[in-house]
Amino acid sequence: MRRLFPVTDQTPARSQDGADREWSLDELADAYAYPALAADGHWLRANMVSTLDGAAQHDGRSQPISGETDMRIFGTLRALADVVVVGAETVRQEGYRPARAREAFAARRAAAGQGPAPAIAVITASMDLDFSLPLFTSPLVPTLVVTGAAAPAGRVAEAEAAGAEVVVAGDGVSVDAARAVRELAGRGLRRQLTEGGPRLLGQFVAADVLDELCLTISPTLTAGGAQRIAGGPSVTVPHRLAPACVLEEAGFLFTSYRRI
Repeated sequence: MRRLFPVTDQTPARSQDGADREWSLDELADAYAYPALAADGHWLRANMVSTLDGAAQHDGRSQPISGETDMRIFGTLRALADVVVVGAETVRQEGYRPARAREAFAARRAAAGQGPAPAIAVITASMDLDFSLPLFTSPLVPTLVVTGAAAPAGRVAEAEAAGAEVVVAGDGVSVDAARAVRELAGRGLRRQLTEGGPRLLGQFVAADVLDELCLTISPTLTAGGAQRIAGGPSVTVPHRLAPACVLEEAGFLFTSYRRI
């Protein structure tokens, strides 16, 4: 069963033509299209997956709680973005590789004035990254390393020697989440997507710069002590989002909530 429930119309529809079939990439891209942005605007969305009991990972990785359609949406969200923002710990744990150009989205990206693939921006204070990985040495679009002004100079030099662009978004060692969003937008990377991990998402939530959450609810239970989708200190007042749409397939719920 595949259903789309737009929040403005509670009548469910399996697909645009009413057929019970796999949603096309174009249909998914339309459902998850970024809103129109002002000339100086930017939009930060997060894409995360959670089990029914709130776990964002199993055995330290998100893949075991994901599924085929979740990965199609994952790829679609990447294909719509100017930049994919990710924490260093997630790069290490998930084995991140450069984003690739996808023919299915080439015309859509060209019409939006985008390059062939999104850049990857890695948020790191320690610069504890393996700069010999393909993410840094052979991306289609140069990888950005976002760090603080007091980051280890030797590691900064290694990143630049590997071909990465170092972006300073903090006066000390740590990265200021709001400044990171602004620095990336200032480079023309205005359609932003963060894939976590939970610590990084928590920083964006705390800084009140998250505009949209795309959350896959996996029909699984794991128990244990796995992280939630967002970590770190709690906010003073909970942030309220408005539902945009819900896609359902094989028990998975693919939800989108936007800033009010």
